[in-house]
Amino acid sequence: MSDNIILCGVGGQGTILASKLLSDAAMARDLPVKTAETIGMAQRGGSVSTQVRWGDKVYGPVFGQGEADILIALEQMEAVRYAPYLKPDGVAVINAYRQESAATAAGLFSYPEGCIEAMQKEFKCIVVPANEIAEKLGNPKCMNVVLFGACCGLMDAEGVD
Repeated sequence: MSDNIILCGVGGQGTILASKLLSDAAMARDLPVKTAETIGMAQRGGSVSTQVRWGDKVYGPVFGQGEADILIALEQMEAVRYAPYLKPDGVAVINAYRQESAATAAGLFSYPEGCIEAMQKEFKCIVVPANEIAEKLGNPKCMNVVLFGACCGLMDAEGVD
């Protein structure tokens, strides 16, 4: 038994925090867990991803393309960017939110249309209006936790929830 999960978003959305919650839940169940973060220059407004792995035979935190069981995307375009990591039978949990990058906000590029539709053609997708839910709950900053909660039932970790 093992799970490979990739979380992706834009710097400042809480991708790293969501991965820490996920790894803490696995550790609370005494599951071996490893994580790897990619933030680099993307601390605010750029692409951020985290890989989380747990299971009986997990020797390192990083996995390759086509190996993620679940992709959790805090932003639509990031779902498309990290789609190559998802297994053909994997599940994408996608926030129905568009975060303008510095380049799109400046008018250098246009935000691509049809990100969610493109993902739905290739993978099983669960689309969640996480930003709207978080705002209705009174705290827009908890969008990452709303999205993370939406995928908890998908995890194959004997009660990681």
